[in-house]
Amino acid sequence: MAPLRLNHEARALRESYARADPFPHIVLDGLFEDAALEAVLRDFPAPEATQWARFDNPLEKKLGFFYERSSISETIRRFLDAMNAFEMLLWLEALTGIDGLIPDPYFGGGGLHQIEPGGFLKVHADFNLHPKLKLDRRLNMLIYLNKDWKEEYGGHLELWSRDGQNCRKKILPVFNRTVVFSTTDTSFHGHPHPLQSPRGVTRKSVSLYYYTAGRPADERSAPHDTIFIS
Repeated sequence: MAPLRLNHEARALRESYARADPFPHIVLDGLFEDAALEAVLRDFPAPEATQWARFDNPLEKKLGFFYERSSISETIRRFLDAMNAFEMLLWLEALTGIDGLIPDPYFGGGGLHQIEPGGFLKVHADFNLHPKLKLDRRLNMLIYLNKDWKEEYGGHLELWSRDGQNCRKKILPVFNRTVVFSTTDTSFHGHPHPLQSPRGVTRKSVSLYYYTAGRPADERSAPHDTIFIS
């Protein structure tokens, strides 16, 4: 399978990534060819079409794909495999300056995500250690698949200050918009406000997490699960 075409030069964006507020990140429109994501969207399972892991509590109301008990199409499988391939890893290393990135073959907590009307994910910092591989979580890549998405639907990804006191950036989850950001104990983010989309219109995304064997000393902390702050 040929590698997916990436429409932005990673190294040219490294300084912007590193200097971004409130923590290193970048928002890119059109990183992928539309046709590649349209193929994924065509096969994206509806909430009732297969078994999803359902989260419904005061901190999160969302769907995560249950890979152990459900199947995905060959098209989606090829796309996920491409996100874990060496071409993607080298591109991300050039963008972020993080060397030795390791993909997650288990897609633990990642892969296909879907939020139905009224759903949300409160502001949080991510778990810092892969539960199976014991690797350090360093990077998130979120790819949005929502065509004709309106501002009033909400569903913005919010990036919060490192002290967790205020929202510094809101990102509308429109089709072929990709967000990459470094994950630490202070990279607070979320989708805290209930989704206002019409009935049957869900917020769809693909989430990829990348790891390294070790991390800088000033980022180290004891292993922890997701840290919610709101």
